Amino acid sequence: MEGLAVGSVLLTGCDDGLGLALLKGLLEQPTPPRHLFAACLDPQGKAVNEVALGSRNVVVLPLDVTDPNSIKAAVRRVREEVGDSGLNLLLNTVGTTRRSTLATETAENMSLVYATNTIGPLQTSQAFLPLLKEAAEAEGQSEMSCSRAAIVNISSILGSISAAEAWEERQDVCYRCSKAALNMLTKCLALEYGGSGILCVAVDPGYVTPPLGQGTGPVTLEESVRGVLRLLARLSAPSNGTFWDWRGQSLPW
Repeated sequence: MEGLAVGSVLLTGCDDGLGLALLKGLLEQPTPPRHLFAACLDPQGKAVNEVALGSRNVVVLPLDVTDPNSIKAAVRRVREEVGDSGLNLLLNTVGTTRRSTLATETAENMSLVYATNTIGPLQTSQAFLPLLKEAAEAEGQSEMSCSRAAIVNISSILGSISAAEAWEERQDVCYRCSKAALNMLTKCLALEYGGSGILCVAVDPGYVTPPLGQGTGPVTLEESVRGVLRLLARLSAPSNGTFWDWRGQSLPW
């Protein structure tokens, strides 16, 4: 298996779901990250601590991406661990939704989902920029990659304006709009941070079968994680500011 070799990674949303699964996947890489920060709303949660148990690589830390003070505290904690080597990879996996149709959508739903899915990654990316820049400027680094310095925003094909996929099955207007905005944010990050050597991409992990088995989806959590990590291992400068799915296929904005 093609491995993702990266020195330090911070994952948001490690309480459960995709974030927790990516944490496991990174630990199973041929060369796991030296520093792996599992950011959670509940750092005392059983699931994440079971994964972290026995691994000196993992630091479980509290992080609410909607709370600027929580984000600042997480930056300080990461700085304590990595020193001047910086942070190589910020994986913004945290996300939320509220099921809705165009007829039932509300301002409250829109605001709450947008705060987590779009403003959260914005604030987190802004706060960790100094650490990402330090990693990008480290000696021996030249080519853009996730091993050097990168921001990866977990998005969704439902946020593609061109595709507008699965409308009949799932309208979820608040979710679609928040992910479309996240895609635009990713493009903005790429334009602004790319000159500093920081790679910025959006990735759709697929419609994942829930980890506890309720419902069905075309992608298992394990398949999604394997695909996402394979993709991240091969991204380079031409990928900056682009949108991909877990299979490594380019997606339309």
